Amino acid sequence: MCYSYVPGSIVRVKLHQFLTYDDVEFSPGPYLNMILGPNGTGKSSIACAICLGLNWPPSVLKRASKLGSFVKQGCHDGFIEIELKGPIGEPNLVIRRLLADKMERTQSFLLNGETVPGKLISEHVESLGIQVNNLCSFLPQDKVAEFAQMTPQQLLRETQKAAGNEKLTKWHDYLIQAGKDVKQLETIIIAERKELETLEQRNSNLEKEVQAYQLRREIERQIELLQLILPFKEYLDARTEYDKLKKDRETLHLRVTALKKRNEPVEEFKEGLEKRHKEAEKEREKRKGFAKDKFTDMKRLWRDNEDLQGQSETVHNDLLELKKRERQRREKIQNLTKEIHKLEVDIAHPPPMDDKDAIDAELRTNLQKVQEAERDKHELELSIMPFVDESSKQDVRIRGASNDIQNLDNAAHRKLEGLDRWDRTVANVVRWLRQNQHRFRMPVIEPACLSIDVPDPRYADAVEAGFTAMQMKTFVFQCQEDYKLFNRLIIDTGEGMGSQYRVATWFREIRPESIPPPPLNPAEMQQLGFDAYAIDCVTFPEAMRPFLLDVVSLHRFAIALNPPNFDFNRAMDMVSRILPNGKGGGGSFVAGRVCSTVTRSRYGLRKPQAVTRDIRRSMSFTHAPVDQERKRNLQNSITQANQLKSEAEAEVAKISQKISAVESAIKEISKQRAEIEGRKKKLYEDLRKLQALGLKLTQKQTALQNEENAPSVDEARQRLRQKGFEIAKDRAKIAKRLQVIIKSVIDDNRKATIAGLEYFQIGANKAALEELVKARDTEYKNAMLEYAALDQEFLEMKAVTKQKLKDSKAKLAEIDDELRKTFEEMEESGEIGTRDCEEIKQELENLRAQLELNQATNSGVIEQYEQRLRQIERLRAKVLDREAERARMDRKIQKTKDRWLPALQDLIANIGEKFSAAFDRVNCAGEIQIAQHEYDYAAWAIDILVKFRDNEDLQLLTGQRQSGGERALTTIMYLMSLTELARVPFSLVDEINQGMDARYERAVHDSLVDVTCRADSGQYFLITPKLLTDLKYHERMKVLCVSNGEWLPDELPGGNMMRMIDSYLARRGRAQ
Repeated sequence: MCYSYVPGSIVRVKLHQFLTYDDVEFSPGPYLNMILGPNGTGKSSIACAICLGLNWPPSVLKRASKLGSFVKQGCHDGFIEIELKGPIGEPNLVIRRLLADKMERTQSFLLNGETVPGKLISEHVESLGIQVNNLCSFLPQDKVAEFAQMTPQQLLRETQKAAGNEKLTKWHDYLIQAGKDVKQLETIIIAERKELETLEQRNSNLEKEVQAYQLRREIERQIELLQLILPFKEYLDARTEYDKLKKDRETLHLRVTALKKRNEPVEEFKEGLEKRHKEAEKEREKRKGFAKDKFTDMKRLWRDNEDLQGQSETVHNDLLELKKRERQRREKIQNLTKEIHKLEVDIAHPPPMDDKDAIDAELRTNLQKVQEAERDKHELELSIMPFVDESSKQDVRIRGASNDIQNLDNAAHRKLEGLDRWDRTVANVVRWLRQNQHRFRMPVIEPACLSIDVPDPRYADAVEAGFTAMQMKTFVFQCQEDYKLFNRLIIDTGEGMGSQYRVATWFREIRPESIPPPPLNPAEMQQLGFDAYAIDCVTFPEAMRPFLLDVVSLHRFAIALNPPNFDFNRAMDMVSRILPNGKGGGGSFVAGRVCSTVTRSRYGLRKPQAVTRDIRRSMSFTHAPVDQERKRNLQNSITQANQLKSEAEAEVAKISQKISAVESAIKEISKQRAEIEGRKKKLYEDLRKLQALGLKLTQKQTALQNEENAPSVDEARQRLRQKGFEIAKDRAKIAKRLQVIIKSVIDDNRKATIAGLEYFQIGANKAALEELVKARDTEYKNAMLEYAALDQEFLEMKAVTKQKLKDSKAKLAEIDDELRKTFEEMEESGEIGTRDCEEIKQELENLRAQLELNQATNSGVIEQYEQRLRQIERLRAKVLDREAERARMDRKIQKTKDRWLPALQDLIANIGEKFSAAFDRVNCAGEIQIAQHEYDYAAWAIDILVKFRDNEDLQLLTGQRQSGGERALTTIMYLMSLTELARVPFSLVDEINQGMDARYERAVHDSLVDVTCRADSGQYFLITPKLLTDLKYHERMKVLCVSNGEWLPDELPGGNMMRMIDSYLARRGRAQ
């Protein structure tokens, strides 16, 4: 039957002078290849040949490090030739590696008969998916133990390489590195945050002085700002007045222009009317005749009479107004006199006021007292710190020395200290156990290095040689309940101590008959020169006895301290002899300073073999006595520290009293300062009121003087009366003359009336128009006069405004940019326009007074504060950047994890399903889980949980908890589970079935045949020195028997096993 090979499978292997072989050539099948042969015939040499022939380094094999060591002993050269199935549609690859006995790392390869570099061979091998360096797909004999000891983290990585997507390992490598980077970045962030807190704390210590400096600087800046605002405010007030005048001037100018335009039509009409009046006058003169002169006289008299009547009314009105004004003037003078008298009294008798200079002097004196008291307090606080530090220092010194004395007297503590130096993890778990013994039903026995004592120190070195390092650190339990609880709290979940700790634990229900007895009886012990068994040289808790007998076998560990004539060979033979019940076959003993471990082979003559080693000085069972000299020194140190502490505390109390006195003085001085500032505030208020009274008095006195200096009323009254009398006389004369003229003119006028009606009508119209023009001319002239006066005031205010603006710009040019910006912001917001000049001046005075009270601070302190503040800002920005980088890395990690974890979970689920099914077939239980650790992706692992007995729960597979056979079974089951998912073209395991009992070995063999002989399975090599009878075989598997040894002929007819069997049977038949 013909079967097809997977690309990358091994089609043929040929060896020449390689390890145990002179020449050999064989062709493995495409499925399971079982390689059989006694020990030493060269089964494992085939695994070595595959590894080296495909250009993997010797380190993968954990054998010799030099290539020349693989040339057969006594030969100078050799070669390995491997034929690999080529990719689909391409020829096979024939790789030959040449070896020489002096070769170390030189690479010499032939590919299909052509010399090529080793790098090209590696590229072809890698392209075919071959992973000789992966223990999950290539497990030679010398690395079987290494696989069993592989950490769960290593197992995860190797599993990904062997059976996972090729990107899984890349993603995992990225997550490991990124997790480390995140941890490193987090450490940097924590350090920088701590540095930031330190800088901020230092700056907070300077804030009082900085605030004082900033307050003084703020006052100075406010003064500078007000000195800038004041002229600008004066300019704004002047500009406001200027704008008002400008607006009024424009309004008046428009009025004058309007009046002028309004009068132009009237003037034109007047000129036309005058022309008609002249024409009417000529007509009237022609008709009036001789009555003209009389009529003219009468008209003149009428006009004169009207004028006189108007003058008379004016005189009468003036007399009435004069009387009224006189009465008002007298009342005003009387009121002003009263007000002036009251103001003079108020000014002459002001309220009592303090001296401003005296108050300022008191404030300065008070400030000096406060500053002196603060300095005294600061100096006292500085002086007290060394004593406080000294007291704390001595207190720490006393506690430390007391603890050291207590620990010197405590042997258990010294043991625990020694364990802490040896294995801190185990020591921490012991400390936790001592605080949590109440959680367990029965006492948990601490590791042997703490719970066992050797009363006779001569045996300490020998007894300790009987323990392995792991046995010395194993926790022993008396019941399965406590055993499970401890494993769950400490190993499996980390619930007890906050994280998982991998420590050795032990519990087993031991039947006395299952423990092999001592190999020698007392008489034989004495005869061989042994002094005692190790179990008899130690004291220990009785609950530890099963562990010492079953695991450590101290009852079979014989000790001879100083044997005079020790027969080593006889002792080796008797210690390892097989007892009648079939037990025994191995043991250990100490003779002098040498420890020997004796074993017997399971095959052949089963002769004893011994491995010897020198024993070391005991580290756990010997402890030095208490150092009395050190104890006296510690006691003296405590006495001296107590004395120094008392002296420091006395000084602290003395200085504390002084500080309290200074603080009381500061409080009293502050109270006095508040009272002085209140007096100064009242003084300013009284001065402002007194100044306002003086200004008001001056105004009233000026008004009174103006009223008193007014002209006399009697003289004006007399003049008006005389003028009225003269007017009356003139009117009487006119009346008499009119009486005469009227009588003579009535007749003349009657005749001229008709002719003169038209003239009078035109004259009347002309007179009315002249009155209108006269009135309008008067309004226009008054408007012009008002405009001229307002224009003069406008020009003067314009000049004042320009000067104020010039002064303000000059002041603005002198200030810095920051103050200019503040000023511009106030100007834009309109804040300056809402303030009053007098208010600004008063605020300036107050700020100058505050500035005198604020003492200047050292600018160096401020510079240091600001420099550190900038440093804080830079560091804060750096921390924010790093936190942003941390967030970016977290997102990238999560993105990669979202791709990696589902693929990994699918892979582990598939493997776990097959792993559990394989264990079910042998009536055991197994499960595979992913152990996850946040950010620490290097700690992610595969936890293998197994159960081999019905009364057990699933337990984590470790190198100590399960037996060797159980670990071997678990290993082969795991490898079989990987086989169905593996991406490699072939896998190899060497002697993996050793150490299993027959039931497990048969079940594993049957499962392996089922898995590796399916139509879709890959090539598989199983190397074993023996097989059970009646095993299951499959037509697709191939059995390769290794026949090698000195008895073989130099030349063989060929490697045909069936022909050899037929020849053997024929010879046997002839012999019979």
